[in-house]
Amino acid sequence: MTRAEDQGGLRVLADPVQDRATAAAEAAALSAGVVVREIWDLTELEGVVRLYGAIWGNGTNPQVTVELLRALTKAGNYVGGAFVGGRLIGACVGFFHAPAEDALHSHIAGVSRDGIGRGVGFALKLHQRAWALRRGVSEVAWTFDPLIRRNAYFNLVKLGARADEYLPNFYGAMTDAINGGDDSDRLLVRWRLADPVAVAACDGAPVAVDTSSAVVALGISEAGAPVVRPTGAATYLVAVPSDVEALRVREPALARQWRTAVRDTLGVLLADGGRITGFDRAGWYVVRREQ
Repeated sequence: MTRAEDQGGLRVLADPVQDRATAAAEAAALSAGVVVREIWDLTELEGVVRLYGAIWGNGTNPQVTVELLRALTKAGNYVGGAFVGGRLIGACVGFFHAPAEDALHSHIAGVSRDGIGRGVGFALKLHQRAWALRRGVSEVAWTFDPLIRRNAYFNLVKLGARADEYLPNFYGAMTDAINGGDDSDRLLVRWRLADPVAVAACDGAPVAVDTSSAVVALGISEAGAPVVRPTGAATYLVAVPSDVEALRVREPALARQWRTAVRDTLGVLLADGGRITGFDRAGWYVVRREQ
């Protein structure tokens, strides 16, 4: 439902969902102590490339290039940045899906080391959400590594997005400083921007997930290894390690065990019609398999 407002003699339709999204984005930026805005300027686009290089490492396969960002912004796509005193500490890049899909694909987002833990990523995503809603887009999709616990919690709980597809080795082996040559299995998430779950999450009141009737399909041994359990229930818990990025450096063979175990458990459950209903703060995916 929209309302009409007169602005300078023009009659403009205002959408309460958009208004609420803008207010939530402004509140998140204020809480994080950043200014979040779109980026078009060539010098600032170069700053995005440098920021991503500092986060993922300046390897032979850069995350983005200045030329690509310049083309994306010229075509009306999304490049947003979080600034502290004029210094870029976070950035997010997205591009539109095919016209019939009514969606934006959020390709990459990153926050500098000194920006982690203060809500900068949350502020960036809420800015992107408000930006998309103002352009009539109802969904933002992206992928993330299902082994990274903090990202699973952020995407599925803090943002209220829904993961609905497991993509084995989606990008091929990635040799950057974060992925360490591991297979690039990904979960595809869809953030339905006006979904009540997403609205509540963006307002700071994420919906709690119920694990009371769930059984463990993939657990963790005392040594930190994955333990596959028999399945046969309706709701399952699938564990991930507490810090797989450190594990890739310290015990790469164990990190690869986790990749295979999560692929063979979570991936198979989703392929069989399971649905991820949430992520518990203790490190479990909650998966419901419909009977």
